[in-house]
Amino acid sequence: MKFFVDTADTNDIRELADTGLLDGVTTNPSLIHKSGRDFLEVVAEICSITDGPVSAEVVALDHEGMMREAEILRRIADNVAVKVPLTIDGLKTCKALTDDGTMVNVTLCFSANQALLAAKAGATFISPFVGRHDDIGFDGMGLISDIRLIYDNYDFGTEILVASVRHPIHVLESAKLGADVMTAPPSVIRALVKHPLTDKGIEGFMADWAKSGQQIG
Repeated sequence: MKFFVDTADTNDIRELADTGLLDGVTTNPSLIHKSGRDFLEVVAEICSITDGPVSAEVVALDHEGMMREAEILRRIADNVAVKVPLTIDGLKTCKALTDDGTMVNVTLCFSANQALLAAKAGATFISPFVGRHDDIGFDGMGLISDIRLIYDNYDFGTEILVASVRHPIHVLESAKLGADVMTAPPSVIRALVKHPLTDKGIEGFMADWAKSGQQIG
């Protein structure tokens, strides 16, 4: 499974890129606003940090406006994936952009039927929001399972990009279901490495090593 980080904080992106675990980045208008920086400037910097897809979202709601904004975004770098909402105009834009060779991330997916439409429109990525789905009493992981089944039934090339990831269990369950990608905040990615028995083991090894009085090198 590919790991994308969901942030516009370039310091976090650099730190995670240095681990070799980072396969791409997702952003949205809220994350860009939180960064306090110019939108195009921060997207360009992110694209210079990672060779993987960098999702940059349009803010227009009509097809013509989305296409105008997409033209600006895809000029930033070859690894920009234009992010569009799951609406009729968004799907129309998705089809036009993918036909022209541009990566497209269709976002705000909350049903398997929506995911089916995005795949038929040629989306590179579909972003089902599991955390927000859970919040209103639905089964986020059930949604991923349904999409995986449908995509496999018809051999769609669209990658399932699990979004709105809130905790490590979301990552685990997504991987078990065969999701292609997950995107999570830096804190969730860092939490994946943590386990109390690992910490306890390191403490024990270090205590015994100190008692030995030895050094390496």
